[in-house]
Amino acid sequence: MKAVVLLSGGIDSTTTLAIAKSEGRECYALSYRYGQRHSIEIDAATWAARAMGVKDHLVLGLPLDRWGGSALTDHIAVPKDRDESMLSQDIPVTYVPARNTVFLAMALAWAETLGAKEIWIGVNALDYSGYPDCRPEFIKAFEEVAHLGTKAGIEEEEPLKIRTPLIHMTKAEIIRKGVDLGVDYAMTRSCYDPPSWEVACGRCDSCLLRKKGFAEAGIPDPTHYEA
Repeated sequence: MKAVVLLSGGIDSTTTLAIAKSEGRECYALSYRYGQRHSIEIDAATWAARAMGVKDHLVLGLPLDRWGGSALTDHIAVPKDRDESMLSQDIPVTYVPARNTVFLAMALAWAETLGAKEIWIGVNALDYSGYPDCRPEFIKAFEEVAHLGTKAGIEEEEPLKIRTPLIHMTKAEIIRKGVDLGVDYAMTRSCYDPPSWEVACGRCDSCLLRKKGFAEAGIPDPTHYEA
């Protein structure tokens, strides 16, 4: 079965790709260069796509930085050193307006063209930093959009599925699953404000969640942190 997999190059999307491959899917990876300050993640996504033998890997340009509105795409400071209790308290400034809606819409168009029956996305409702477009309610609603708004959704008996294998897993559980599937997390990138390809800041929300995940999984973190 053909499947489109959204691939950012971080822990979650890389593990999602590994799971899709382990379940026998013919994977088509889709990444986005959307003006993000942590664009080195595209290099990580490219590595993952090659290492896991996807059928095709597209990197699309989406200039979301043209209107900004996020610390990832605008001149807004990335939050650092936040307490764990604050990570999901409010929607953080690293939220990119409607990002997953845009990403899934593009993935849906490619999936329909390919005749793919699934879109895989590594959203997570537990260690998710408060992003509204990572919740099960959002995924369910978009799946309904896919059914109502495409030729395939109207004409075909088997509706397209949006697969979210990580949605109820902790970061530690995700890491353990990936290790079991042979994922090399040293080649993944999570940092929102990386000083370089080799080094992560160690202080942004994403780095803190990554550190926490490896610690709770009892697996050595291969990441080199500045702090």
